Amino acid sequence: MPDYLPLEDYGLIGNLHTVALVAKTGSIDYLSFTRFDSPTIFASLLDAEKGGHWYLRPAGREVRSKQLYLPDTGVLLTRFFTEEGIAELTDFMPVKRHEQNCAVVRTVRIIKGSMTFEMQCAPRFDYGRAEHEVAQQADDSLLFRGLDQAGFQFRLLGNKPFEPNQQGDAEGSWTLKAGETVSFVIEATPVDDPTFIARDLAHYTEAAFQDTLSFWREWVESSTYTGRWRETVLRSAITLKLLTSLQHGSTVAAATFGLPEAIGSNRNWDYRFTWIRDAAFTMYAFLRLGFTRESKDFLRWIMERLEHLEKAEDLQLMYAVDGGADLPEIELHHLSGYRDSQPVRIGNGAAKQFQLDIYGELLDTIYLYNKYGGAITYDFWQHVCRLVEFVAQNWQRPDHGIWEVRDEERDFISGKMMCWVALDRGIRIARDRSFPAPLVEWLRVRDEIYEEVYNQYWSEEKQAFVQYKGSQVLDANVLLLPLVRMFTPAEPRWQATMQAIEKELLLDSLMFRYHADGGASDGLSGEEGTFTMCSFWYIENLSRAGDLDKARLLFEKLLGFASPLGLYSEQIGPQGQQVGNYPQAFTHLALISAAFQLNRDLDSRQAGQNGGHQFV
Repeated sequence: MPDYLPLEDYGLIGNLHTVALVAKTGSIDYLSFTRFDSPTIFASLLDAEKGGHWYLRPAGREVRSKQLYLPDTGVLLTRFFTEEGIAELTDFMPVKRHEQNCAVVRTVRIIKGSMTFEMQCAPRFDYGRAEHEVAQQADDSLLFRGLDQAGFQFRLLGNKPFEPNQQGDAEGSWTLKAGETVSFVIEATPVDDPTFIARDLAHYTEAAFQDTLSFWREWVESSTYTGRWRETVLRSAITLKLLTSLQHGSTVAAATFGLPEAIGSNRNWDYRFTWIRDAAFTMYAFLRLGFTRESKDFLRWIMERLEHLEKAEDLQLMYAVDGGADLPEIELHHLSGYRDSQPVRIGNGAAKQFQLDIYGELLDTIYLYNKYGGAITYDFWQHVCRLVEFVAQNWQRPDHGIWEVRDEERDFISGKMMCWVALDRGIRIARDRSFPAPLVEWLRVRDEIYEEVYNQYWSEEKQAFVQYKGSQVLDANVLLLPLVRMFTPAEPRWQATMQAIEKELLLDSLMFRYHADGGASDGLSGEEGTFTMCSFWYIENLSRAGDLDKARLLFEKLLGFASPLGLYSEQIGPQGQQVGNYPQAFTHLALISAAFQLNRDLDSRQAGQNGGHQFV
């Protein structure tokens, strides 16, 4: 089996249209080009032999390297150390308004001594399914064109000589001395525009570098967050921003597809789409940090989806970045998968599942935006009413749950909890804005859901609220009950639930979402790692309950499981490694939420206060 790097050895760069993963060896091993959900041109992360890559690295084997971000930016540095010298590779993607301007810029500068660098740009179009051709251009650039991908091509430019090999890949090697620089750029080139922009590469890369630095630093400086762990919180915010579409306002759940939740397992999904749930929580995180523009853009995207719905029940749990609803799930059998984890899937069949919880998460985001970001219009309110009315009439239906189980629908607590949120937030918005609404009926249904959850989802045997009605299964998604303010942390049944969760699902600071061998059937085989998002939920619950010292200790220990660049995937594996799609938005937004709550509670204790203003 080829040698695959751990996920924590990759850094993320992007231009708010798509992202790339750069290994600390200097290889770009993943890039969907030119949009988050576009086919890849580099995917050796999912098949080292067939996926394609673009490496720019020192020759030889005795090389030590480390990665870092320039503070408050999405610009990635990889430093190489050899006996002969020190070199620095700078990787970034210029932020442009349209994805047609998509480009990746790579610059190597020798800091000390001398070093021989080698470059190979080996694209594999359409997830490695399409052949390609390469042609030399008058400006010495190379034009790569996918033969089975009509209308897609890109060119490679550089200020050192390189040439195509027999496989149609670009190669070059150069010995560089201290102070010397070599730069390369790939940029999308529309087929219907035969003209090439002449590049003074040195000027272009320097201008693009400065523009990219300015973009990220100005964005970060607009944050209102000044609390503890600011650098960590803002690194998570930058990661969420990198996963957010500038053009459409939507946020993808993760950068990648096909990365396994357990090495060698079949739990391999495509997360490059906009989940209503994930995006709603992301907007919550942005609002808490003072980034209101992102919430406004997301609500515009949501408004477009709602305007095209014939019925409220047609709301999908996920969409393509541009709002497309057709996401057929396909298995790429020609790809071996990360460390032989098969099948590799694109698209996501869960898009057509019925999930009640998405209505509550969406209504919560609209409520927060209306309260902290800007008033919603009456036209928008009428669409909101449709959603609330649907929930009021359908909250008793079984669904596939927050974890998108692939077997039967059940009466999951996640759906009931979020139906309560949908009614509660609809009532609050109507009252705050004096909008017309059937408040008496909504109040009756909201209270009925509360009674249902309190009485029907409580297990005397487990002394806890359980995953679905009639079961004895513990599920960490119940940690949301206090976070959405359905129950107070002082509720005795909730305190008993916390104790049961700690006993059955907690490993120090790490939390399993459920145990498959404990009756939590999800229609899939195999085990999985601990769910990092749930770990942060647990810590936030500790903080809200006043157990601040324990919450702070576990929070800071959990930060130690991040990659060296502060990135998290979906889960932590049995050896402390990142597993699942990487990086994962849900994990980073849960980190922000926990840090925000814990910082505020610590401030209140330090000031000798009780309570204070609550962001709800």
